[in-house]
Amino acid sequence: MTMSAGWYLRRLSAMGPREVGGRAVDAVRRRRWRSARPEFPGVTGARFAAVLPAGTIDGVAPDAAKRLVAEADRLMAGHVAYFGVERDDLADPDWWFDPKTGRRAPSGYAFDVPYRDEETVGDIKQIWELSRHQYLTVLAAAYAVTGDERYAERVACHLRSWWAANAPLRGVHWTSGIELGIRLLSWVWVRRLLDGWQGAAGLFEENPVALRQIWYHQRWLAAFPSRGSSANNHVIAEAAGQSAAACAFGWFPDSARWRDDALRSLDRHLRSNTFLSGLNRELASEYHGLVLELGLAALAEADAAGVPVPATTRLVLLRMTDALAAVVDDRLRPPRQGDSDDGHGLIVDGAGTDRWGSLLATGDAVFGRLPWWPGVTGTDVRTPLLAALIRPGGPAVKRPAHRPVHFPDAGMTIMRAPGEIWVRCDGGPHGFLSIAAHAHADALSVEVRHDGVDVLADPGTFCYHGQPEWRQYFRSTLGHNTLRLDGRDQSVSGGPFLWTRHAESRVLVADTSNPAVSRWCAEHDGYRPSVHRRRVELTAASRELRVVDEVRGPGAAVELAFHLGPAIAAELVGNRAVLTWTVDGEDRSAALDLPAGLSWRAQRGEGEQPLGWYSGGFGRKEPATTLVGTGFADGAEFVTVLGFHG
Repeated sequence: MTMSAGWYLRRLSAMGPREVGGRAVDAVRRRRWRSARPEFPGVTGARFAAVLPAGTIDGVAPDAAKRLVAEADRLMAGHVAYFGVERDDLADPDWWFDPKTGRRAPSGYAFDVPYRDEETVGDIKQIWELSRHQYLTVLAAAYAVTGDERYAERVACHLRSWWAANAPLRGVHWTSGIELGIRLLSWVWVRRLLDGWQGAAGLFEENPVALRQIWYHQRWLAAFPSRGSSANNHVIAEAAGQSAAACAFGWFPDSARWRDDALRSLDRHLRSNTFLSGLNRELASEYHGLVLELGLAALAEADAAGVPVPATTRLVLLRMTDALAAVVDDRLRPPRQGDSDDGHGLIVDGAGTDRWGSLLATGDAVFGRLPWWPGVTGTDVRTPLLAALIRPGGPAVKRPAHRPVHFPDAGMTIMRAPGEIWVRCDGGPHGFLSIAAHAHADALSVEVRHDGVDVLADPGTFCYHGQPEWRQYFRSTLGHNTLRLDGRDQSVSGGPFLWTRHAESRVLVADTSNPAVSRWCAEHDGYRPSVHRRRVELTAASRELRVVDEVRGPGAAVELAFHLGPAIAAELVGNRAVLTWTVDGEDRSAALDLPAGLSWRAQRGEGEQPLGWYSGGFGRKEPATTLVGTGFADGAEFVTVLGFHG
């Protein structure tokens, strides 16, 4: 996807003067580095001291170790899957090849590579993902657990191959700071987990090529930080990787300065990226997980090195952990809100490990669980490793005595009812910063689960680049469980990661004090001069959810959408849909009574037409039923009732 001149003008209009000035400086520096790149100072006497405490590996649970080794063996056989694409070339990978499109990224000066242009480069996320080297941390962890040198030797072979193919400032892997930051974090953990292997020092601190790569990664991050309207999860990944590398690989003349600057940046941006309630300001749940993982990994490196960390860093990570514990459903799944791209900060576990359970387990080990936290029964490798490095004990602050249900700053309300009914109501801001890069036009949407099964589902994200019609649909108003007026999105998109006008929402009622009935009401101004107002009631005894939509303003064409999860079968007759599904071998059902004033149709994804699709992960989609009612708003209320049986 190439960017038009109009996009550049819209993007420029979202920047403040300071950001424009900073980007101008960056542009000058990039031109200068083309002909006179910084000179590597060289290193002598480097030694790696950031090892795991003795006995740490013994704390890895046997089932977690078994999953890890199974994943490592799959990787050793050359098999891996990224974003729905299976590949079998991992034994000897081509670092610039995209298996999805069959294209290979061009070489040349890094900042000349048009990485957004799929026709020229291929799917950039497919190319970048392998070079985050998180599969190498899995192999290194398998070596640490088993002592089998085959894993260590494969890691060394691939690192030497990557370093040879990706000289500093050459090619697509030197174009994005988040990639460099996460890659540095991976290298730190690879070196740590290979510490018992006789070739570890020769691969890293005694290897001039490795030293040069590590230095250039950090020099790049120091020169080109994400700025202003782009200072979201990217800048946190940059700061986390920079600080971790400067702590663990503190071998260079600038290491202390890089470390201190990065820790200050990490603290500042963790605070700016996080509501006081603990939820991530991007209002995209998977990025909450990514930022929390990155923050914990950076904290581990600082504590391991004995480097002081601002108290507010621990405080934000504590709040993020408590907030995560508060919003997950009974299967430990967080809301499906905003963008998600399967991004992780640190991977040392095998397939089947619960990411969110792992984060809560780490939070328990580091900060201590609260009585209302959900139980975590699964095991993981990452928790004992991080817990061995992080200084235990959270900041001395008051934590929630009861499970929070309403997060006023984020506009999120979680309702629950017996029978494991979980409901999310969205009345929050339209994303973070002026571009709201990872937001969806989903104001006043609801998300409903029963026993962890998506009943009224958020369809997800599916893609970023290369398929603009799908990118547009999955972030559109019609792509969410809310109301569209006159065929317009509530917020106006200016590009795949840019919104030029943001709907403003406000929550009028969020009352969950009565265990018998929870009530919520909110409105937004995205259809000015009209206002969309929605009321939601969840009645515990009848296990019934009531949704009332009202359009205040001039009459207009209405579309009301309800997206069902892929496990839900629906039989629509008139304005009633009977829903059926199976969970844990048991049949379940519900009735969805839809507003009689609208004409209803059911659509299940067929062919390549957006609508009726669910994306369970980045790059993957499957058919699911969408119910769409059309009609006219003339002051009447539209009442929807979802009743669960049994």
